[in-house]
Amino acid sequence: QVQLMESGGGSVQPGESLRLSCAASGSIASINAMGWYRQSPGKQRELVAIITSENRTNYDYSAEGRFTISRDNANNTVYLEMNSLKPADTAVYYCYAYINWFNYWGQGTQVTVSS
Repeated sequence: QVQLMESGGGSVQPGESLRLSCAASGSIASINAMGWYRQSPGKQRELVAIITSENRTNYDYSAEGRFTISRDNANNTVYLEMNSLKPADTAVYYCYAYINWFNYWGQGTQVTVSS
């Protein structure tokens, strides 16, 4: 069994920053990729950023230049540093991991950007 534990969501004003963390635990043989998706009410879940085991990254165009994804391989943790947050970034953010050739999801953490 593999579990993903997210932390770091919250409410901020436009222009502020937040850092999300997601730690994987359990029976982990290999982590091929970890990343973040988000879902707003009435919208489909969308990719925000992803990082592979080789540290290759991919960002949604809306996150490019404002968000930075990184990972701590020793602790099976992925981070999402979000700067210059906008109201459009308001969503539930889900941690994703491709571990042992299976997809895993976190429970989600709310990010609200509002003045």
